[in-house]
Amino acid sequence: MTSYRLRGIVYSALFAALFIVLSFVKITLGFSPVPVTLEGFALMLAGGMLGARYGFYSIAAVVVLTLIGLPLLHGQGGIPLVFGATGGFIWMFPVMSFVIGFAAERIKGGKAFTFIAMFLVMEIASLLLYVTGVPWLAHVLHISMEKALASGCYPYLIPDAIKALAAAAIVTSLRKYAPSFKKETNASA
Repeated sequence: MTSYRLRGIVYSALFAALFIVLSFVKITLGFSPVPVTLEGFALMLAGGMLGARYGFYSIAAVVVLTLIGLPLLHGQGGIPLVFGATGGFIWMFPVMSFVIGFAAERIKGGKAFTFIAMFLVMEIASLLLYVTGVPWLAHVLHISMEKALASGCYPYLIPDAIKALAAAAIVTSLRKYAPSFKKETNASA
């Protein structure tokens, strides 16, 4: 196994662990079954720091392990969680990280440009969670789309923007230290 793959696997495991830990930070809102968590923040960091491939792997591994029953997301796991009211959000987690990573790999420029571009990418990608999350919430709870949007989308847009600002600042600052997972074209490899 080449060193860039090994590094990718190690960093994927580290960001998977960060994702699991940050999933335990949650604020339950009385009017919604969807809690405010730091999972989205971890997704943004994984994609921004690891890129598309390993950002996806790190989050997909957690989702799959949660599906088979390990209590990794908020101390819960199994089919009832992944196909419960918040399941539509969970399914989109790896995709969100992939999209952020895909864009992050292509963002080049000065620090200010990188920060603004990363923020916009993270904010737009966070909206992907609602594409599957809100309709699934409406389906599982047998409520209208309007009610699902009111309880599972609108209250979370500002917290998502705050997470995107913080994640963009961290990724922009630490990006130069992020490992490169591109295949090294080295004669000794």
